[in-house]
Amino acid sequence: MGEGCFFEDFRVGDVYRSRNGRTISEADNTWLSLVTNNTNQIHFNAHYAAHTEFKRPLVDSTITIAIVVGLAVEDTSANGFALGWEEIRLPHPLFAGDTLYAESEVLEARASRSRPGWGIVKVRQRGITQDGTVVIVMTRSFMVPTRETGARRAPFPEPRAE
Repeated sequence: MGEGCFFEDFRVGDVYRSRNGRTISEADNTWLSLVTNNTNQIHFNAHYAAHTEFKRPLVDSTITIAIVVGLAVEDTSANGFALGWEEIRLPHPLFAGDTLYAESEVLEARASRSRPGWGIVKVRQRGITQDGTVVIVMTRSFMVPTRETGARRAPFPEPRAE
């Protein structure tokens, strides 16, 4: 992995596509549903889900958000931190066995007024499955340093003798 993007690297209209995909397993879905105390059985009870229009368990939407953001971090916010999400839509269901990819389009990039040496970037992110189905669309904003500010951060530690 490289050094990640800095504020100067973002241009409105740029599109980043995740290099990696992530196949969602039943264990991922069940684990997150139970860890977050999501008691909607459509996420973890196959018998219950079989009686719905989907015929099988749906992947919990919070795991969809988390994985799409995670897949996009290397190209977007690896050097910064999240400010917020807006307009999260789930146009199609996601199921265990689907592979997610992330696409991020830069919508805005402006210097921070309150934090010199930093910028605010807004992207439209989409989670896309192996067959091209868009399962999530959201707008995400994050704060990212300029190259000069980022260069002042702690470098990789110098290894000591073994």
